[in-house]
Amino acid sequence: MTSKKMNEQEAFTEPLCELIKLCGLPFQKKKLSDEVSYSVAVSNCIAQLGYLMRVPSSQVRIQICKCVVSFYNTELPRKLLSGYQPTSANYKIQMAELGGLAETLILSLTLVENQLTEKLWVLKALQHLSSSGVNCRLMMKAQAASRLCLYLNGVDPSGQLVFRSSEILWNLLENTSKEEVVNQLSSLECVHALKEVFVDLLMHGFRHYDRQLRNDLLVIATLLAENPAAPMIESGFTKLLIVLATFTEVKIPNPLIKGLKLTYSYEDFELKKLLFNVIAVLSKDPCAVRLLSENYVMPALLCYVKPSQKPGFHDWSAAQYEELQLHAIAILASVAPLLVDKYLSCQANTLLLVFLEWCIGQDPFFGQGNSFHGTGGRGNKLAQMRCSLRVLRSVVSLYDDAVNLNLCDQGAISQLLDILKYAANKSKEKEDAIVLEVQADILFILSALCENDLHRKELFSYEGVDILIPFIQMDPKRLYSGLGHNCLLFSALDCLWSCVIGCYIAEDYFLEKQGIFLLLDLLALKQKNLCNIILGILVEFCDNPQTTSHISTWRGEKDQTAANLLIELWRQEELELGVKRDRYGRIADVKRPIASSFQKQQEVIPMPANCPSFAIMEISENIRAKLYSLLCKLGFENLPGLSAKDFVTLAIIRRYIDFKVGEVWSELCAELKEEFRPVTSDEEALKVISEVSEDTGRMVAALQTEVLESQHHQEIQEEEETYTKIQAIHKQREMVNKSWKNFLTRTSKYEALKKAKRIQEKSIEASRSKLKTQNGTVHSTDIKGLSTTIGSGRLVTVESTPPQLIGGPLAVTDLALRKPSVSKGALKKIKRVKTLDSVKKDSVPIE
Repeated sequence: MTSKKMNEQEAFTEPLCELIKLCGLPFQKKKLSDEVSYSVAVSNCIAQLGYLMRVPSSQVRIQICKCVVSFYNTELPRKLLSGYQPTSANYKIQMAELGGLAETLILSLTLVENQLTEKLWVLKALQHLSSSGVNCRLMMKAQAASRLCLYLNGVDPSGQLVFRSSEILWNLLENTSKEEVVNQLSSLECVHALKEVFVDLLMHGFRHYDRQLRNDLLVIATLLAENPAAPMIESGFTKLLIVLATFTEVKIPNPLIKGLKLTYSYEDFELKKLLFNVIAVLSKDPCAVRLLSENYVMPALLCYVKPSQKPGFHDWSAAQYEELQLHAIAILASVAPLLVDKYLSCQANTLLLVFLEWCIGQDPFFGQGNSFHGTGGRGNKLAQMRCSLRVLRSVVSLYDDAVNLNLCDQGAISQLLDILKYAANKSKEKEDAIVLEVQADILFILSALCENDLHRKELFSYEGVDILIPFIQMDPKRLYSGLGHNCLLFSALDCLWSCVIGCYIAEDYFLEKQGIFLLLDLLALKQKNLCNIILGILVEFCDNPQTTSHISTWRGEKDQTAANLLIELWRQEELELGVKRDRYGRIADVKRPIASSFQKQQEVIPMPANCPSFAIMEISENIRAKLYSLLCKLGFENLPGLSAKDFVTLAIIRRYIDFKVGEVWSELCAELKEEFRPVTSDEEALKVISEVSEDTGRMVAALQTEVLESQHHQEIQEEEETYTKIQAIHKQREMVNKSWKNFLTRTSKYEALKKAKRIQEKSIEASRSKLKTQNGTVHSTDIKGLSTTIGSGRLVTVESTPPQLIGGPLAVTDLALRKPSVSKGALKKIKRVKTLDSVKKDSVPIE
């Protein structure tokens, strides 16, 4: 109604503007609930402001925009009506969101397309509204991103059009889906408009504000370059950005940037980094590779692969040049694999090896370490080393013969080993994630260079094995440090597989260094991620005849043998796979004795002849095949350190191939039945094959039962022997106790003592020889006056030869000169000496 009146009479303009001003004044409420009670009415009122944009009056439209801008003035009103209080500061903003004002204003841009002043006021209002996520989503419904982008290259001497439009675009990117905004900007018209504004600011923007705005637009262009659907190449924007990124390095005139001269201000420094980032983004687009090759990207980036003793561009500070250098080398890692021919023609390998030589040199250099790529490089050259090795890693991972041969011809293997030793020494001083990453990258590069080349493996052999051994000896606790030891260990194992195995010189030296023992120590940790690669290495190593003896000699904790470890790993793997076994570890399903639970759940799917079945695919998905291969190398007989449980499992392992063949035949039978019915002869043959497989399962189950019964019988025998020993021990204790009781009886009862004495004397008399000694003196063995019934102690008295026998057989010896006293006094003296036995045992005198 109002718009119709305005069309008929212009006299309504002033009153309408006054009414709109009222909406811009602070709202007041009487009750706390008024904000909620009147929310629908207020939101509808504010929504009407957007609809009034259809009024063909510049004054009305500008007043509406001013009213919207005033919503964001949070100052409290100076005067309040009696009994009223101001509404909350964000009340009007919330009501504008509820009324959908932002969407209406976006749609109204078409009404003010040719009126610059009105357009700028609308953009100013939208700039405020776009600070809210709700409003941004409403604006995106009205295609706000594409509408705003199309107005970027409009005529505006003040520059506010570009500034406000780009600001709103940034708010949309931050508050809504970035993908949705990019999709709206990905039309050819929007890309052209963005390109024209960017070029205008680049060539004619000399103010600080213009350079900042130029960089903001370049970031938006970078986001567009990430979208394959955006016509960046078709619009010529991609080529322009590539030329801009390289023109200061290659110095080749280009009409696209004729007359352009960059200063070395901070904004231009940021522009340079953003252009490098664009190169990294474009390297992911296969369609842009040709443009990267044609516009000298490779030579431009290689300009930074040189020592940083002095800045390459004297106008950049040392910190700025280092940041650009590291950024350029990091991008080279992405671009080099795409431009291999350019990489080789520019002698990039030579430049990188010389640069790496400088990195480990003693030249004084103090890195700033301020940038993202310079992390950890403050005061050293580690950041430069890491970025350069990433470039080499990216190109050798192509396994291109020309690249790898070019590297090896320049002595890369020897140089990389030197760098690896340097990094290992650095790691001993202080463990750092960057140093560990450097070591892992070098090991990967060596693996790629030496794989399948015997001569290169020989170059690696002695020095390389000496370096690898400490990595394999790594403390297992470090694997959980979070610094990258886990990755380093895997790289070392991969290097061992690629650089040592297959070269007998290197293999023998590794064995000499007890490397197999170290691998088995790692395997004993039973870490799932380590077992697969270690078992693969051990299987390959077993081609060397000396390996099996090393494996058999190894002993782990509690004297564990290698065979026992391998069988334990088999049981652990089957437990994880859900293979059905009984509580003794025997086969529970003779038809499918080694099938996993997942394998049993799979339905029969007919496969082409050239596609492996699930039974075949399953071999590569677990470690059972490697365990079987390794035990085949060791042999299944006379394996030390195995229990009955191990022998039960070993019976299954020994028949692994037979069981796997049975699984394949079972799948084949199932597929045939799904497709058609076999003829009688084929059906009988398939039945026989199935029965053979089941018979094998029954035979193994029977063998397992026999092993368990034998073990049970042996345990019973051992139990009986143990029981016999226990009985003997108890009997001996009873005899000791009985002897002690007899001893106590003799010491406490005189009659018992005399009886024991008589028995002792009879026993002594009975033990004497019945033959009489002729022509000799018989010495008495009794001690006069002895009143004990226990054996005599260590002290004895030796009587001398009687005087009448002097001159006899002892006369010629020294003993004839000695005449010890046998007087009663001497005997008494001897009796007073207590021996060890007399200390322990008491005696009772006999009257």
